Amino acid sequence: MDLKTASALRRLRLVSAPEAVSFILLLICSVLKRTTDFNAVPVMGMVHGVLFVLYVLFWADAWNRAKWSFGTAALYFVLSVLPTGGFFAERKLRREAEDAVIASRARQEAVAKA
Repeated sequence: MDLKTASALRRLRLVSAPEAVSFILLLICSVLKRTTDFNAVPVMGMVHGVLFVLYVLFWADAWNRAKWSFGTAALYFVLSVLPTGGFFAERKLRREAEDAVIASRARQEAVAKA
């Protein structure tokens, strides 16, 4: 995995958890708006909107650089629209990055032994 691909995956991973948190907070604010006088929906809506747009931009970049299949790309997009999906996306992306590092080290050791 080259550096630009690793960076694209890292950016997507770093924005996925905050995007999920903002989605959950937006849902809570929506309930509070209807049940109390507390109205933080405009603020949380903007925060979540910015994070969601960043997620989609980083998702498209990662899809392009990592050469994901359509199914993998669709999975990461579907996870972005589920309230807790960002947490699962972050975990899956972290595992993918760790596997890439392990594979890279194994290739380096194989070259060094040869």
